Amino acid sequence: MENLLSLAFDNLSSYDGPKIRKGLRQVEGLLANICLTRQPSKERKSSVASGVNGDNNETPSPPGPKTLAELTDDPAFHEFFKLQEGFEWNVNLRLVNTLDRLVAKGSDGQNDLLILSALDLIQGTLLLHPPSKALFSREMYMNLLLDLLEPDFCPAIQSATLLTLVTALIDTPQNTRTFENLDGLLTVTSLFRSRGTSRDVKLKLVEFLYFYLMPETPSIPSAGARDAGVPAMLQRSPSKLAKAFAFGGGGEGGAKSGGRPHSSDSANTDGPTRSQEEKQALLGRHLNSVEELVKDLRQSTPFGGVVC
Repeated sequence: MENLLSLAFDNLSSYDGPKIRKGLRQVEGLLANICLTRQPSKERKSSVASGVNGDNNETPSPPGPKTLAELTDDPAFHEFFKLQEGFEWNVNLRLVNTLDRLVAKGSDGQNDLLILSALDLIQGTLLLHPPSKALFSREMYMNLLLDLLEPDFCPAIQSATLLTLVTALIDTPQNTRTFENLDGLLTVTSLFRSRGTSRDVKLKLVEFLYFYLMPETPSIPSAGARDAGVPAMLQRSPSKLAKAFAFGGGGEGGAKSGGRPHSSDSANTDGPTRSQEEKQALLGRHLNSVEELVKDLRQSTPFGGVVC
């Protein structure tokens, strides 16, 4: 896997569009190999034979996503997660640096497609390796996402950026505080109020504001409630994701018996949480209809009423 990542990183570090595109596709192929189920060899041979003989006119169905339980036992995912713990092989860091160079080149058709691809892959790598969210506690990387919400970029990029922003903020209060300190709320509400903002983007912005106003919960519970076998950022209950990352049992026994990799405590990006009322007051500085949003949020309680 190191060889595949090395080839992808070489292409991603280029300033040449085709090479960057190749690097993005290499990362996408690696993630697809980890996340998608493989067709059994017998079925694959049977479908190939049918196609050769002309007996099968149906297009073979694409592979579906693996379940969290399947990911837990997947050696490829085990190796990928372990590599992401170090600076040298962290995919998200390379993607964010590539995105920075793409943004500096400005907005045009081909460059926009590369930006969209990079944003999609950043979302995927953050979901596969949540400790990588710590990158967005740094102002330079959070600013990069906020820059993509400027009117200079097309609606597709703005929508993809909002999804990436949610992925970077969820379960990480420290990142939310960085977002607030950089006037992220002003950026979002200014885009919402702008007449030039498309209807689809405004819908995504409303969804983002609902997400932002939801009650926060710390990423790490009290010391007595911690599970030593689960990475710090994933210690939420009842979280299916946390269980999926609880490789090989808890404590030292799991580690010594060849258990799955654990995220180090240094990767923890937990920060002080704010109440819904506090966030409502912050958002109210830039938007007049916050009370209506909060009222609707409390009535509908999306996602079970908590950020999970």
